Amino acid sequence: MANKAEHMQYIVIEGNIGAGKSTLVNKIAGDIGARVVLEEFADNPFLPKFYADPKKYGFQLELSFLAERYRQLNNNLNQPELFAPTTIADYYFVKSLIFARVTLADDEFALYRQLFDIIWQHIPMPSLYVYLHSSVERLLSNIAMRGRSYEQSITAEYLTDIQRSYREYFKIADKFPIVVIDTTKLDFVRNRSDYEFLKDAILGRTYPNGVTYL
Repeated sequence: MANKAEHMQYIVIEGNIGAGKSTLVNKIAGDIGARVVLEEFADNPFLPKFYADPKKYGFQLELSFLAERYRQLNNNLNQPELFAPTTIADYYFVKSLIFARVTLADDEFALYRQLFDIIWQHIPMPSLYVYLHSSVERLLSNIAMRGRSYEQSITAEYLTDIQRSYREYFKIADKFPIVVIDTTKLDFVRNRSDYEFLKDAILGRTYPNGVTYL
């Protein structure tokens, strides 16, 4: 398992809001000594405004995330870390497009897509992309438990739309390996066997380009 991880320079663990991706990234990175890249969203001034009024603040929010994700990934992925040859991130740059497709009106999305396509070519592709799938009910429960005030207005409809947008992306993504893992009934925080299952699925196996479902 460790030998395989050494050859995976850039691993992405992604999922819908509340899927536990950041928690899993930190756990695995701690085990293998990987560098961690976590999305920086807590200080985004548009995020609470967006959840309160999505139509008014959607475009500003998505542009701010686009710029910040590019800055963060460009700074981290283009600067090799001597003592941590593997980088594990809790998002991939294409997340911007997936969420914007749900958030923005058609004319706004068309403009946003032009900006995205210009920037995306400068971001490295991951060695492995992992998507943690969970039921909307489980996501809502996780969101409620972690207690971020600005997230409490997130609806089941919005989460369902995000899941649908990810599925549409997976239909055309074939440039790198993508593994979709159903974690609805897993508790990788409290159950060691669930965590070991996920760790082995991510670090202990080899996948072809395109989508593999576990």
